[in-house]
Amino acid sequence: MRIATIGSGFSGLMASAVLSRHGHDVTIYEKNVYYGGRASSFSSDGFHFDKGPSWYWMPDIFEEAMQRLGSSTGEYYELKKLDPGFRVYFGEKDYIDIPAQFDELKAVFESIEPGAADRLDRFMEEAEVKYHLGVKQMAKFPSLSILEFVRIKVLRAALQMDLFKSVAKQVRSYFKNNRIQKIMEFPVLFLGASANKIPALYTMMNFAGLKQGTYYPSGGFKNVVNGFIEAARSNGVTFVPNAEVSGFNIHNNSINEVMFANGRISACDVVVGAADYAHVEKLLPPNKRNYSEEYWAKRTMAPSSLLFFVGVNKKLETLEHHNLFFHSDFDAHISEIYEHPKWPSDPLFYVCCPSKTDDTVAPSGSENLFFLMPIAPELNDTVAIRELYFEKLIKSFERITGLHISNNIVFHRSYCIKDFVSEYHALRGNAYGLANTLNQTAILKPTIRNKRIKNLFYTGQLTVPGPGVPPALLSGELVADYILNNYKMAKSI
Repeated sequence: MRIATIGSGFSGLMASAVLSRHGHDVTIYEKNVYYGGRASSFSSDGFHFDKGPSWYWMPDIFEEAMQRLGSSTGEYYELKKLDPGFRVYFGEKDYIDIPAQFDELKAVFESIEPGAADRLDRFMEEAEVKYHLGVKQMAKFPSLSILEFVRIKVLRAALQMDLFKSVAKQVRSYFKNNRIQKIMEFPVLFLGASANKIPALYTMMNFAGLKQGTYYPSGGFKNVVNGFIEAARSNGVTFVPNAEVSGFNIHNNSINEVMFANGRISACDVVVGAADYAHVEKLLPPNKRNYSEEYWAKRTMAPSSLLFFVGVNKKLETLEHHNLFFHSDFDAHISEIYEHPKWPSDPLFYVCCPSKTDDTVAPSGSENLFFLMPIAPELNDTVAIRELYFEKLIKSFERITGLHISNNIVFHRSYCIKDFVSEYHALRGNAYGLANTLNQTAILKPTIRNKRIKNLFYTGQLTVPGPGVPPALLSGELVADYILNNYKMAKSI
């Protein structure tokens, strides 16, 4: 079959490589001149910046994906386990480092709250069960019918996952100390709601981040993307950059041609929509879409982000690779993202310093800094607002860490809502897809197949299993397997 994939993010790369490996003629069409979607990167003034993912969790999912393609991650990059995995600042020079070794983490918790070490053990035992059931099993369901989940084993698993309890309630049933609670709730911060609205099954993220550990791929995420691009090419996938899809020719409820903004037309037998789901829908006539614009307008989104890529011409010896700044009112910022959307008054933020681990991403004697401030989608995004928050974040960073960088910044670039829309057609300018709330989980997420067009399928962060790089890889694999196993059935609908 001739398969056209729209978009070259991780889900598109994985779906295309699996389908091509099974003998199909697969071409990825990418609107931009670069590949990788939100995991793209850029270089300037001797600095190399990853524009998207910076946390490498769930290394087993990356490795299993590469093995499915006849390769291994080690062929493209080396992994280093970070120690500490990350640092959490609570005030001026007041922080907790999260060690790589779990026994050391237990000791840290015990020093903060007597009895917390044993409780952390029990919490992680449950989280590990959720990880293996959720990530290794249920995330691989196409979620097209409730019947997929009506199995004794799966129902029992769902009960073990505390589906109807919130992350916050689960965490607070184990730990009373506010700092420990913040550390334990951090992994779900970007899932699209406050921890008291995210289902407790997502405490599986604690197992991934705190027990499996945090890793760094040599060269940064650009090498992860390049690895999957090369694996796709080695399996026969063709890549076409600067190919903005503008519509489709549809005959007998099937797409037989993809049309491009440059006037090109390409014949196909199957289309995999790996670009923003809502954008792909807009390329269809209204009567061929799965969902209306009203449907998308009512979805609860995960956050967008204001990003700053910063080059500093001196070393920052006391900074760690990953740094979380939880110095201000945690609940107030969360409310300003999810409940009362507005630009935050006293924002929490995150700073990544990959040059602490990798001297290839910054000139000698310099540091590469990536600032991220989570914000509500659809906010008014202007140059003036960006610069206001740049000054605010730099001042907070200097005050909290005691590291002065204002006079040493030799490069900075911002990235925000307008950029997510222009580069990725991101729905409402989001950065992390749909919120993982209970009513937007599994079969309640947008479906992987078009209900009115026989040969159009969807993958990526707006469908199952959800946002993040490991889920994107799983999503690509899931839709590829569905096409391989069910396409003849789909053609007869």
